[in-house]
Amino acid sequence: MLLNTKLYEPLTSAQHQYETIAKAIEYLYEHFREQPDLEEVAAQVHVSPFHFQRMFTDWAGISPKRFMQFLTADYLKQRMRNFTSIADAADDAGLSSQSRVYDLFVTLEGVTPQEYKESGGGITIAYGFHATPFGEVIIGATNRGICHLHFVPDGQHQMAIAQLQASWENAVLLHQPQRTAAYVETIFHSSGKNEKLHVLVKGTNFQVKVWNALLKIPAGTVTTYQDVAREIGSPRAMQAVGSAVGANPVGFLIPCHRVIRKNGALAEYLWGPERKKAILGWELSRGIIVPETPIL
Repeated sequence: MLLNTKLYEPLTSAQHQYETIAKAIEYLYEHFREQPDLEEVAAQVHVSPFHFQRMFTDWAGISPKRFMQFLTADYLKQRMRNFTSIADAADDAGLSSQSRVYDLFVTLEGVTPQEYKESGGGITIAYGFHATPFGEVIIGATNRGICHLHFVPDGQHQMAIAQLQASWENAVLLHQPQRTAAYVETIFHSSGKNEKLHVLVKGTNFQVKVWNALLKIPAGTVTTYQDVAREIGSPRAMQAVGSAVGANPVGFLIPCHRVIRKNGALAEYLWGPERKKAILGWELSRGIIVPETPIL
């Protein structure tokens, strides 16, 4: 085991910008029915209305208020009613080039039973910390693909490294941000169209089945835990599906954020509810046509 304990750089301006946006999204989500104006929301994040409007629109592509229209329970339920299954949603996305623009082509490989038993023995993992539109991440990659992607709260680098090591207990970790930067650029900063990535995961057969099902959910689409359970042929295993979704080792890339409750409510998220709202709203605002009439 090799654990690099060097100090890391402070948060970048892009990450500070995300923190501001995340606070604004959380405030809008809690107070949307009250229709707060731009000045009120900007005051909550201690930014001038002009600067906040520009910052948010640059990040999301649409205004803060319109962004929140995509995250109302009524709107999310409407999106779910458009499809009867994950397969239907994937088929529709295949016919719509617009909805596929922000999707990556990801293939998933599970470790062998012997590799699972050895818990990373013989594997070397390059890792690095990088800024993304949704905050800082730690990403780990082997010669066989990306094996770890977690968001890092408040610059807690040592905790993030320890979590990576715990996931691959006997693996050797090498701090190589110059190598992992290329993956982050592809995942978060390119269009994603026609990009191909390989993911290596360590999980039970059931977990791997769930993670494969999540990969079928197109960007701009949401589904329920019940639909995921049906997709893997275990319609009564919703609780187990929920546990597998929560154990997702490769955040964002395996899109567990696209799974919500049947009533349209956004369920819990390992990396914080405000981040799930940010990611889901960001995808919805790009993958679908903005409605002419606000959904309140």
